[in-house]
Amino acid sequence: MDQAIQAKKGHPKGLYLLFFTEMWERFSYYGMRGILMLYLTKSLFQGGLAIDPKDASLIYGFFTGFVYFTPLIGGWLADTYLGQRKAITIGGTIMMLGQFVLFAMSNHTGMYLGLFLLIIGNGFFKPNISTLVGGLYQDGDKRRDSAFSIFYMGINLGAFLAPLVIGLLTDNIFATKDAAGTVISYGYKYGFLASGVGMLLGQIIFNMLAAKYLGNLGLKPTTKKANTEIEGVKSNAPMTKEEKQRITVIFVFFFFAIFFFAGFEQAGSSLTLYTDKFINRNVFGFEIPTSWFQSVNPVFIVLLAPVFAVFWESRMGQKLSTPLKMGLGMVILGIGFWFMLGAVQERGGDIPNEAIKASIWWLILTYLVHTIGELCLSPVGLSVVTKLSPPKLASLLMGVWLLSSFVANIVGGFLASSVETLGAGKIFLYISIFVIICGLAMIALNKVLVRMMHGVK
Repeated sequence: MDQAIQAKKGHPKGLYLLFFTEMWERFSYYGMRGILMLYLTKSLFQGGLAIDPKDASLIYGFFTGFVYFTPLIGGWLADTYLGQRKAITIGGTIMMLGQFVLFAMSNHTGMYLGLFLLIIGNGFFKPNISTLVGGLYQDGDKRRDSAFSIFYMGINLGAFLAPLVIGLLTDNIFATKDAAGTVISYGYKYGFLASGVGMLLGQIIFNMLAAKYLGNLGLKPTTKKANTEIEGVKSNAPMTKEEKQRITVIFVFFFFAIFFFAGFEQAGSSLTLYTDKFINRNVFGFEIPTSWFQSVNPVFIVLLAPVFAVFWESRMGQKLSTPLKMGLGMVILGIGFWFMLGAVQERGGDIPNEAIKASIWWLILTYLVHTIGELCLSPVGLSVVTKLSPPKLASLLMGVWLLSSFVANIVGGFLASSVETLGAGKIFLYISIFVIICGLAMIALNKVLVRMMHGVK
């Protein structure tokens, strides 16, 4: 048994290695994503590519969508041929190259090539690092949900730091300004460079310390490992009834997660547009840039994830089954939209007059409640997939879970596109009602799902 798995007290050190590896990968991804639309649409003189906003939106949509699609392929390749450790290194290296291509080639060819490399690299990286986190713990280990909450904090620490650091580089340090201090040209290429350097740092740390803190975990493809290590069961043996039912539960969670993330991802679309037009962002004479609000959720994650990690290990937390946790997460997400309805009401309804603003606190409370809902569902979902998956399909089924975000981004895009015709208030209300109903439905299915999980908690 690996040394990392033998830890009896606290969490194995391998968890913190994976924490920092994921943090740097998320720094790289969110740093790039935060400036991508600006880079695509700004004029050549301003340091952009002068792409029409409609076309840029399509490029952005396809990019973010396929980022969540390729983990299916990367997970299967890791399970069948590569092993998780090698897949993470391949993925990280390809993503680093993608960032460097965006830095070195400031043209359409460089943009398409860079984004293609990022999509491919993410497919290798994303499902396999989450699988390794689950592999640090034996079946039935009560620390696993707590571990994924800690790991999730690393994701959001990178997501919080990236917009601030990259924005500072592109809009200040490497920007060209006139005598009045107005930005003439932005240093977007240096934002991509910094993102690539962040990815490089993560890979150096991972490859230097993996042997020490992960032992043999993730070195062999799980299908090959299944032939020799898992109680004599061969990878081509038919799945048992229990395994089939557990996989069915994963797909049930996948289905419900689509609607959760479709609502949650409004933060980057309809909530952002509403914030830009109708939220009073002036604080002590300073107008907060709309983009900075993308760091509010990661801040709450970093603050609250340790609290949830402790709670999941408590006696009360251990009594809550995974379907209950995830169902509550959906209900809480729906309740979060009530604060945006409060903002709409304060303005007197969906009126187009942008001079009438709502309090910033409605938005902050929405993000706070949504974060609580997210911590009930997203890291718990990552954890339960590793518990329910047959070892030979662990990374592939992690890719299936991540695919829910691919579908959710498409659904969420349709929802956001309806704001102009239906009004923000109706969209927020409809999302709230629907996700609360979904959450209650999952809670109602709790006993059935728990029975199909066959002892997995």
